[in-house]
Amino acid sequence: MYAIIRTGGKQYKVQAGDVLQVDKLEQKLGAEFDINEILMVGGESTHVGQPLVKGAKVTVVVTKQAKTRKEIVFKKKRRQGYRKFATHKQEFTELFC
Repeated sequence: MYAIIRTGGKQYKVQAGDVLQVDKLEQKLGAEFDINEILMVGGESTHVGQPLVKGAKVTVVVTKQAKTRKEIVFKKKRRQGYRKFATHKQEFTELFC
């Protein structure tokens, strides 16, 4: 059985035992909570929400709060002498379903 959930403006396919990284959520490490924005539940029979499936929820546990590896942001306009360099680390929350 699987479900399509929505969190942080993105959609994820999850099954029991999955570990996934989502945009940072304001939850404590080890906290267990329910995600109620279920768009679809699949398995032997499929239930598609309009837009959400009523009464469905996914229980997850927060296993990690961290930042991703450093991403380089480099902008350049050729023959103009314009070069801009920056770096960025995105915060994420790791969830166990």
